[in-house]
Amino acid sequence: MNRIKLNNPSSLVFGAGCINQIAEDYKITECKRFFIITIPPVLEQISSLLNDLSSKGIAIKTITTIKGEPSFSDFEQILSAARDFQADSVAGIGGGSVMDVSKLVAALFDGKQQAKSVVGTGLIKGRHIPLICAPTTSGTGSEVSPNAILLDEEQHAKLGIISPWLVPDKVYVDPSLTRGLPPQVTAFTGIDALTHCIEAYTNRFAHPMVDTFALEGIRLISTNLKKAYENGNDLEARSNLSLGSVYGGMCLGPVNTAAVHALAYPLGSDYKIAHGISNALMLTYIMEFNLSSSENRYANIARGAGISNSKSDHEAALESISFFRKLIKDCGMPLKLSEIGIPYGDIKKLAESALLVQRLLKNNPREISLADAESIYQKAY
Repeated sequence: MNRIKLNNPSSLVFGAGCINQIAEDYKITECKRFFIITIPPVLEQISSLLNDLSSKGIAIKTITTIKGEPSFSDFEQILSAARDFQADSVAGIGGGSVMDVSKLVAALFDGKQQAKSVVGTGLIKGRHIPLICAPTTSGTGSEVSPNAILLDEEQHAKLGIISPWLVPDKVYVDPSLTRGLPPQVTAFTGIDALTHCIEAYTNRFAHPMVDTFALEGIRLISTNLKKAYENGNDLEARSNLSLGSVYGGMCLGPVNTAAVHALAYPLGSDYKIAHGISNALMLTYIMEFNLSSSENRYANIARGAGISNSKSDHEAALESISFFRKLIKDCGMPLKLSEIGIPYGDIKKLAESALLVQRLLKNNPREISLADAESIYQKAY
């Protein structure tokens, strides 16, 4: 059993309506200047929270400029705004991009380190500003992970920054905030969370403690994603997805993802394909590639999620792949690169880009060569 380290928030509140508890908890701190990164649709949902804080003399600055996956330049502009405001506390209330940027703003606020200098693992030296995160999607798990991703527009690559200093101090997971998500966003963020769990469980560095999070996350998402996609006001399904996403985020620090994310990254950086859709496109093809090394694990996934009762590991594993392929299709997402206009002639370039993401490929249960990556993309075409 390999050694792992879990870095979790000091406080995590879960439940419908818990977003308003931020005001109660914030008021007992000494903070007075609250810098909040969010998106326009969320502002109305948190208006009572903002009014409550303002009535107690808290100065608030909201930033709603993040659109899509943030770049280093996007981050620098928001960091500059936080410094101009003289923030003494930071919150990210939104999806993964919003929370990733909020985490980095808090960690790099003092100016002692630059964002590009901390790309990699364990390079951030500290954080001195309190950080709060509240997800409004059920996907990235960024609220409980030590990870943040930014797009390097010069390299056309997504770069990961991983540090325990990026784990928020306080987290509020309010499933009611996800009720306003459009069906397609529900679908691709849900598949992202599902992929976190699947890749953690079948990881070369899988661990029994993380397996528990991963398997329960898979079960919750597998049985509730289609329900939430079809009825966004189903609060029980929304709550189960939110919990599954938290479990997926808890997998990211000690174990992390693998080849699905590595091969999905070039689709996002080069073609601006949403991250969850990129994962949906690659998930089942990577599962097929990994089948020979992960048959038992895929079978356990199928049985634990109620997908299969087969006594044969091989049959159960195949049923899990078929189930997830159908789930992706039922939730209106593409299963082929050709469906989203990726040129067939770009496959070699995609494979070369994916092979650069060794920080994730090293976690895959089966080694992937350049030729393997090209073959996987071809099958996904």
